[in-house]
Amino acid sequence: MCGIVGYLGQKDTKDILLGGLKELEYRGYDSAGIAVLQEGNFHSYKATGKLVNLEEKTQDFITNGFAIGIGHTRWATHGKPTELNAHPHVGESSYVVHNGIIENYADLKKELIADGVKFLSQTDTEVIVHQFEKNLKTSDSSFEAFKKTISQLQGAYAILLVTKGEDETIFFAKHGSPMLVGINAENEKYFASSDTPLIGHCSDVNYFEDGDYGYVTPVGLAIFDKNNKVQKPNFSKLTQNKLSAQKDGFRFFMEKEIYEQGDVIADTLMGRLSDEEILFEELDTTLFKGINEIKLCACGTSYHSALTATYLFERYAKIKTTIEVASEFRYRSPIMSKDTLFVVISQSGETADTLETLKMAKKAGLKTLVICNVDNSSMVRLADACILTRAGVEKGVASTKAFATQVTVFWMLSLYVGKLKDTMSTQEIAKQIALLREVPGACKVTDNLHERIKRLSKRYLHGHGFFFIGRDVFYPLALEGALKLKEISYLHAEGYPSGEMKHGPIALADPELFTIALLPQHLLYEKAKSNVEELSARDSTICAISAIEFDKADDFIAINECKDYMLEFFEMMVVLQVLSLEISVRLGNDVDMPRNLAKSVTVE
Repeated sequence: MCGIVGYLGQKDTKDILLGGLKELEYRGYDSAGIAVLQEGNFHSYKATGKLVNLEEKTQDFITNGFAIGIGHTRWATHGKPTELNAHPHVGESSYVVHNGIIENYADLKKELIADGVKFLSQTDTEVIVHQFEKNLKTSDSSFEAFKKTISQLQGAYAILLVTKGEDETIFFAKHGSPMLVGINAENEKYFASSDTPLIGHCSDVNYFEDGDYGYVTPVGLAIFDKNNKVQKPNFSKLTQNKLSAQKDGFRFFMEKEIYEQGDVIADTLMGRLSDEEILFEELDTTLFKGINEIKLCACGTSYHSALTATYLFERYAKIKTTIEVASEFRYRSPIMSKDTLFVVISQSGETADTLETLKMAKKAGLKTLVICNVDNSSMVRLADACILTRAGVEKGVASTKAFATQVTVFWMLSLYVGKLKDTMSTQEIAKQIALLREVPGACKVTDNLHERIKRLSKRYLHGHGFFFIGRDVFYPLALEGALKLKEISYLHAEGYPSGEMKHGPIALADPELFTIALLPQHLLYEKAKSNVEELSARDSTICAISAIEFDKADDFIAINECKDYMLEFFEMMVVLQVLSLEISVRLGNDVDMPRNLAKSVTVE
């Protein structure tokens, strides 16, 4: 995910900005840039790729004495990872860096172009600096222009803006994306999107709340809340442990990534939902012209998200959908007809087996689409179209938020195709969109839930295996739950459709077989309950996950009452992830780097 740094003070501004960006490399990025304002003059540098490229560009640039500066590492969402699309973005006399997504950027951009503004990039961010300079022409001060600009933005943002007319001021605003300011005894001001760039520079930090905006100068810090009321900063001591700061206080990156799923899903949804339709600006509707079948191809966790998609596409879009394991598909002689849209799914965009199937589909003349988290990856460059999942970098080898965002994209895509195919009414689509807006909340991990799972996990450290069972979309979720447990605990686990128990697997049932049963209230509850009762009757140890208490369960993990089975899906997803995490912790395993596994599988 994108990273922000800012500095106001007397030290070497360039080195502080570059050092801060280096501390944000763990978040993932595809380009970086800085802008420094000193004695009324701007110096700006951008580079694609690794930070070393930016360091090489700035090696002859020296800053002495007081200056203000802003910097950014970009994870592409709007526009390819190019220097023009890299931050900071420039207007006539101002620069801006921004994390998040401006949902109404297209409308603002249209108005600005009509006013004669020339845009250099494809990004949503560039509208901020041009809108500011437009407002500056009719405002009494730079701050009034900035305040007006913030009021005109819709979406999520953390913003730093500097302008020539105020060469001792950095303007800031925060809504939905994290940002903090740090101070020290030398009265310097440091901004960042996480703690790590500030460690070693600051003693105290203030974490901004949503709606906060204001400015810093050499003599002060002004903060206003969303109601335009002056706020006193709430400073707290800054941790001095860089690794802990990278983990935001969590024990493991995987744990942090489980907790941030609501945020990355919100990013995935942003700009893509209207009241009555799904908006995928990156897709040309002709991609689906003449398409009578969707074929999905993936490996591992991505396969499970794709399997979930088969239910959604056929249920909502009424289009034939099949799924293939990429490592198998490439070694048989598949029939590939040109009325098929070939969709590959990969977190990295480099998964070797999946990439080869994409090449096969291209060679056969099929239209292709990739669902991916990394812009400019091999799959993104090769496919006809791409939808980015916006999950940010995922450091834990066992995937969590990548799965969550992939399923979210597939849910949206099924509605998008449903509208194109006219298989859903406007009212039906609007109802589904309302549910999508609730998904970030459904992924929230409460202290009570985590503590409940943590205490329960000590009962599941032995035995001869686990069954994860579910019906419909909860079958691929059961597969994913079993995979998570296998990956990080090294315990044997299998995912099954609930109805398959009596067709053989139930022979294993005894007290040392643990069954993790997914019992959604709004989808085939009685059927799934009956299947679990069959296992209970054979003395299998049952852990039920449901909003409805199940009296035959040995253990019960309650999820919230939900309006729809898809919200139950995401609530149960979080439970399964946390359960696997806590079992692994109790077994003393390396949660983030499980044995024998790699994050990106780039070989067969």
